[in-house]
Amino acid sequence: MAGVPPFPARALVTLENWQDPPFNRWAFQHLRELIPTARISRGAGPARRLPRAERDLSGITFRSGSRELTVGEMLAESYTDGFLVLHRGRIVTEQYFNGMSPDTPHLLMSVSKSVVSTVAGILAGQGRLEPAAPAERIVPELAGTSFAGATVQDLLDMRAGTHFDETYDNPQADVRTYERVYLWRPDSAEPRPADALAYYATLRNDGPHGGPFEYRSILTDVLGWVLERAGGSRLHDLIARLIWQPMGAEFDAEITLDAHGNAMADGGVCATLRDLGRFGLLFPGTGRRMSRWSVVPAPWVADTIAGAADGPEAFTAGGTGRLHPPGAHYRNCWWVTEPAQSFFYAAGINGQNVYVHAPSQVVVAKLSTWPSALHPVSSVTTDAVRAIVAALRNGGG
Repeated sequence: MAGVPPFPARALVTLENWQDPPFNRWAFQHLRELIPTARISRGAGPARRLPRAERDLSGITFRSGSRELTVGEMLAESYTDGFLVLHRGRIVTEQYFNGMSPDTPHLLMSVSKSVVSTVAGILAGQGRLEPAAPAERIVPELAGTSFAGATVQDLLDMRAGTHFDETYDNPQADVRTYERVYLWRPDSAEPRPADALAYYATLRNDGPHGGPFEYRSILTDVLGWVLERAGGSRLHDLIARLIWQPMGAEFDAEITLDAHGNAMADGGVCATLRDLGRFGLLFPGTGRRMSRWSVVPAPWVADTIAGAADGPEAFTAGGTGRLHPPGAHYRNCWWVTEPAQSFFYAAGINGQNVYVHAPSQVVVAKLSTWPSALHPVSSVTTDAVRAIVAALRNGGG
């Protein structure tokens, strides 16, 4: 791709530089060689078949801001590693770049949050988790911490009041200490908690629980602890048993761990492109004809799309709503930008996405290695997906 540097030799990639360009181009596909991971087993069952109905989508044109682009141009300029479009369960396009292949696990970053929240939805459907319950009722160790009084739903919706500075370019931000705890960066002489569970207790509140939406990844990590207690298993086993195996994954996935084996729930999952597409397929099919792949409870999907009664107001109050259409909200670790259209997506920094357009049963998965955590091509990708949905609904492409 023009302007995209090649991924470097392995000898150049270190724990200190793996998130930076151009080293991330190699590291996001080889995370297990840098950080401890736990296997998310696909089990011994058959993989869900994805029939092929391939079309060339590269020439679809769309407008993004003042620019007119094609899908092919969007892929070329957005540091794409993998791109998959599914329509009614069939592969319309599947493309790999930057040395990635169908069996390569790629870091999902915060798309991991949507995977973890799906565990919550399944446990809730089984009657093993009550989203309205205080988190400390399930994990008593949270009593006396900043999370006391927060509900499970507050964690799912990023509306707990715990302060957590996630400014990626600030070396003094909370996220930098958190990355050392989770073994994502080299340790230093500066004191830190021994593991993630001890780290949670060091955080303080800067607002009420149930207040405005503020994006704080640490809330999903606490949610992971809650799910382990509610589900009676470690998080990677819950993902395997409740999602990866029932959905018919083709390959094992993995999740990074801290020094005491606590999974990074908010961003540590690595998975292949097709399995990420299979994960997205769990949502358009729910509420329609039931099949062996119906995994996520229909009420959970409906709740995600509808959101809380004050969800849009909380979204706007946190400042994020100004960047999205009216009525947009964040629910159950999904960005619901167009609830009336049942269009929602999972997003991770450096360009990881799963888009779901439920009415047309279109799922788009994109894995990338942007040179920075946040990048202007984010909105361009979303605009491209809207154009793809329109083309497939109209029988074009």
